[in-house]
Amino acid sequence: MGVVRAVDLFAGAGGTSLGATLAGVRVVAAVNHWPVAVASHHAAHPDTTHYCEDAAVLDPTTLPAHDLLLASPSCTGHTRARGADRPHHDTARATAWCVIRVAEAQRPRAIVVENVPDMLRWTLYRAGRLALTDLGYRVSEQVLDAADAGVPQHRRRLFVVAVRARRALLVPAPTMLHVSARSVLALDAGPWSPWSGWCDASRARVTGAQSVHGPDVLVPYYGSASAARGWSLDRPIGTLTTVDRYALVRGDLGRMLTLREMLRLSSFPEDYPLQGTRREGVMQVGNAVPPLLARWVVERVMEAA
Repeated sequence: MGVVRAVDLFAGAGGTSLGATLAGVRVVAAVNHWPVAVASHHAAHPDTTHYCEDAAVLDPTTLPAHDLLLASPSCTGHTRARGADRPHHDTARATAWCVIRVAEAQRPRAIVVENVPDMLRWTLYRAGRLALTDLGYRVSEQVLDAADAGVPQHRRRLFVVAVRARRALLVPAPTMLHVSARSVLALDAGPWSPWSGWCDASRARVTGAQSVHGPDVLVPYYGSASAARGWSLDRPIGTLTTVDRYALVRGDLGRMLTLREMLRLSSFPEDYPLQGTRREGVMQVGNAVPPLLARWVVERVMEAA
């Protein structure tokens, strides 16, 4: 295939772009509507052409020619964590059609779409899959866990892979050893405060987690009943989200995770040049595809394409 040229649609801060770059791909363009994320992507990938605009109104013919289309459409309309379905969730789900628009205009040799597994339950998913088939692609779906690719975070994501070939390409699940959260956390860094001063619900989560895992634990502020039992430091952390979710507790003291720790837990380098406020940084990391998982998928696609 020679030098593979890629466009990253819904690129965010650049997790997929970084993974693709590590796989030897040249990311020639990135598209995202949020200026802060575009600024982060530009700081990390200064040689990439950046489009700070809504992919839904982007003229796909203005994108540079590319072999590989990477896309992470909005997942908020698909995930069951969204709560009750609301009208704006239709708008979020509809971002997936932007992939079809670019594919029709550019006809890249391969397409990789990342989203939450619940995307498969979308009423219009089959219509989108059929549209790719009509454009000459063979389509496959696989759900992969970032922890299996060496990311110290359990993050199950759907990858829809479309290739212009005789057969669909099924990306195998990675089988790398799991990396513990402990190995990337700055356990002695502060500032700390006694968790005895936290609210009743938080104290209950801490005592419950410590009864299961010992004095050093990761405690989620919200989530499912299983998440409420906390997480051992000797396994990958649970899924990072777009808001502060985890507190690190050591004995009687606790603190929230730092942004650098969140970057490492997502397999970014800790000095990745995130722009904006801390809250905006947390949102960018929570939205990002872990680079090592993206690298795994892109490498498998490149081997077969």
